[in-house]
Amino acid sequence: MALYTAQAHVTGGRAGHGETSDGLLKVDLAMPKELGGPGGATNPEQLFAIGYAACFESAIRFVARKQKLPLEDAAITSTVNLLPNGEGFKLGVALAAETKGLDQATAEALVSEAHKICPYSNAIRGNVDVALSVKAA
Repeated sequence: MALYTAQAHVTGGRAGHGETSDGLLKVDLAMPKELGGPGGATNPEQLFAIGYAACFESAIRFVARKQKLPLEDAAITSTVNLLPNGEGFKLGVALAAETKGLDQATAEALVSEAHKICPYSNAIRGNVDVALSVKAA
């Protein structure tokens, strides 16, 4: 049984509009200038980058609480690359974690554990290369 279900409806693909069923998120979509589009609106890679970063940071905080670690703060910078893949495309992801209150080794172990439980990490494991980096302060 699902703990939560999100639903979104999109028309027009990368040059369209999307809305969640609860109406809390409404976005216009546009091809980025780098891909020959007009830019000026968000795109699926940006939305994925934000979603993954938010989910991954929550996983870090969840694991830290579970392990009773003295994590004071955390932040994630996610980079999502759209890459060629034969006739199609694939994604590449880099997650740069910043933690406060932990030494480097503890922070690295924490990020590694978070990568094991994060729903986004689990959804793309084996399909998308994810590079992890950690900066502890």
